[in-house]
Amino acid sequence: MKIYHTRSGLLLEEQGQYYLHEAEWDEFINDDELGQKCARLCQELKPVENGEDLLGEQLLAPIGHQEVWASGVTYYQSKIGREEEAKAAGGSDFYARVYLADRPELFFKATAARVSGPGDPIRIRKDSTWDVPEPELTLVVTSNAKIVGYTIGNDMSSRSIEGENPLYLPQAKTYDASAALGPCILVSEAPLPDSTGIHLEIKRQRELVFTGQTDLSQLKRKPDDLVEYLCRETSFPYGVFLMTGTGIVPGSDFTLQPGDEVTIAIDGIGSLTNTVEKR
Repeated sequence: MKIYHTRSGLLLEEQGQYYLHEAEWDEFINDDELGQKCARLCQELKPVENGEDLLGEQLLAPIGHQEVWASGVTYYQSKIGREEEAKAAGGSDFYARVYLADRPELFFKATAARVSGPGDPIRIRKDSTWDVPEPELTLVVTSNAKIVGYTIGNDMSSRSIEGENPLYLPQAKTYDASAALGPCILVSEAPLPDSTGIHLEIKRQRELVFTGQTDLSQLKRKPDDLVEYLCRETSFPYGVFLMTGTGIVPGSDFTLQPGDEVTIAIDGIGSLTNTVEKR
């Protein structure tokens, strides 16, 4: 079961059929029984014939008033990449400690206003010289700290700023159009299989300049543990999105440029494509 956020309402997809439902996004998504509700609606509603047209013309980021948070150094490849970028500043040891610690690294990423949807532009900062996308499985979590679904997240990262000093992380991570979500929410209370693949492609002037892939078996921390730490002392009245970290880290010889097309695909969810801009 998938939920798409469109200008015409919520579009439910089940076994190739589309069902349009007019409902307030925040209230609908923030439901511990989201899967059961969607299954019931697909039995009650009549399929629409223009579902694919709505996806092509009216698709929005699958977010309302939720906040977006993120997890860091949850893959070994991310640990290595962070150590490399912070070596000159003397902060590389911090990332090794985080990777091994019981407490995860969690940080605020974006409000809905700073989130790009499918096809929307994503940004690189004018004061950064080394920028990369970070493809991440993103958890859809209710106000009761229950995982009810999954989507694709792009945690844009200014590595030159973070590498200068780990305390600059908020500036490296949080700015306008620094995150993208989409194309839908895959509704599932069950954890995704460890074999679930995450794929990244970057094209420049239609030529492939970077590709990488990983899978969830490389994720060191369990999604439930990340959610438990996030919600220990912080409430989310509308629910929250939690990016789970990246296992695909381009090397130091690569940086994004304006006009680059970034596509992230996760098995079972779909693909999210955005174009880079700098302003």
